[in-house]
Order: sequence, then C-alpha cells, then structure tokens
Amino acid sequence: MPIEIKELHIRVSVTTPQPNRQPDSGKTGSGGAPGHDDKEAIVAECVEQVLQILQNKMER
Repeated sequence: MPIEIKELHIRVSVTTPQPNRQPDSGKTGSGGAPGHDDKEAIVAECVEQVLQILQNKMER
C-alpha cells in the first residue's frame, strides 16, 4: 500500500557569524570545522537532491 505525504515541515536554524571571532575561524584547517564554501556546497547538493525527488514524484 503506497503512503502519501500531504504535508512536510522543514525547520532550519541559520546563525550569523559573531563579529568577535577570528577571521580564520571559518576556514577549513586540520581537524577544523567546515568552511563557508563547504557549507554552500552541502546545501546546494541537498537542494539538488530534494528537487530531483520532487521531480520524480511529479512524474508519477
């Protein structure tokens, strides 16, 4: 039996960088947190996958 999803809730939390941080804190280093470019690439990949899923559902 197929399941139909009628409503989808997505919650996102976005924060801005604090001005008192060091300028190099956003860059990827050895064992450091992902940089701004890495985050944008991850978000872009997620958006692309979601759009592909939606497109596949619309074709049905």
